[in-house]
Amino acid sequence: MIPAAFNYQKVKTVNEALAALSNDDTKLLAGGYSLIPAMKLRLTRPGTLVDIGGIEELKGIEETDSEIVIHAGCTHNDILRNDIIRKHLPFFSEAAGSIGDTQVRNRGTIGGSLAHADPAADWPALVLAADALIAIRSKRGTRNLKTEEFFTGFFSTTLQPDEIITEIRISVPAKGTRTAYVSFEQPASRFAIIGCAVMRSPSGQVNIAVTGAAEVPFREHQAEQFLAGKELTPENIDQAATLAFDGVEFLSDHYASAEYRKHLAKIYLKKGLQAVS
Repeated sequence: MIPAAFNYQKVKTVNEALAALSNDDTKLLAGGYSLIPAMKLRLTRPGTLVDIGGIEELKGIEETDSEIVIHAGCTHNDILRNDIIRKHLPFFSEAAGSIGDTQVRNRGTIGGSLAHADPAADWPALVLAADALIAIRSKRGTRNLKTEEFFTGFFSTTLQPDEIITEIRISVPAKGTRTAYVSFEQPASRFAIIGCAVMRSPSGQVNIAVTGAAEVPFREHQAEQFLAGKELTPENIDQAATLAFDGVEFLSDHYASAEYRKHLAKIYLKKGLQAVS
């Protein structure tokens, strides 16, 4: 499997990358673990690849008084091993450690995963549950988009051809916040057939997000509203799972039927809630 011919350009700054995004025939290359296989299969044929893997301003994780800032070029392994993430967002570390294999974790990036918007990827559920903002930059400036507004469909987002994800911004969780990420993985790829991310604050607010279930990752607001302010007793967890996923159009493929995915989604919703109870 050999990609179609393409031009290659390596850039050192975000401004250089934005200058290179002159037309729809250009693709950004970060880790490449989604883009390169698609090119080998001729599913995409960019005329030019702009390599942003060496841009230093897209790397690093920082904590301010109010926010945790994950730069989009951080690899899964960067997130797995970061002390700020382990302290405040342990379910990010849990998920990062289960993504792919060692090579994928060392090269693949959170920004690349979000931009690719694979409906079975882990990061979409996590950033949704964390109620993150996605910072997107173009020559016109920077816009900060709520995660629920970012994903629009099957492998599609609001990201425009001339834009780059630069940061994922998350409010520092209150002390005592509990998190969990549980998933039923496809054993070869380790992509989620169903993945459920849960964040529960000391005030009783519960954020629940699901990946792998439908064409778009989503927050499960019906279960969230039912559980708000309630103790996570076995009875309340069962009732939340009963109420959840009303109206969701589940995916059906050779890995799992829609009926089986719905069954798994309820089971893994319960597992996630039990983990933070």
